[in-house]
Amino acid sequence: MSKEKDAQYYLVREDVLPDAMLKTMQAKALLDRGKAESVADAVQMVDLSRSAFYKYRDCIFPFHTMMKEKIISLFFHLDDRSGALSNLLAVVAQTGCNVLTIHQTIPLQGKANVTLSLNTQGMKSDMNELIRKLRQLEFVDKVELLGTGA
Repeated sequence: MSKEKDAQYYLVREDVLPDAMLKTMQAKALLDRGKAESVADAVQMVDLSRSAFYKYRDCIFPFHTMMKEKIISLFFHLDDRSGALSNLLAVVAQTGCNVLTIHQTIPLQGKANVTLSLNTQGMKSDMNELIRKLRQLEFVDKVELLGTGA
């Protein structure tokens, strides 16, 4: 079997990644945005060796790049107020996601749980931006990424 077929993938929080991996991501972003003309320029700008860049460049990717044409499930803990779910769905729609399923519990003690399954194929921003926008809604107490699928 090939090395890639045997590979396992993990979703890891940014704050636990080694510095070299984070700098590799920064260098890749500089190259993608045209802020660096070459790998040598990009690694110099982020203070990373070229060997470290080449070691990690094909092994680490922003979460949102792996999410195109995928389904994600998000869990929310919401205040029970008029229009909360509608406003939440409006933010989701503005990002270009397509809602596949909605599950909402009966509100108890002024709170309701909502789970959304979303198709991210048409997403206009990245996943971190979507979650940030959703967390900023005043009626949202909690947002969690439950899982992803094809």
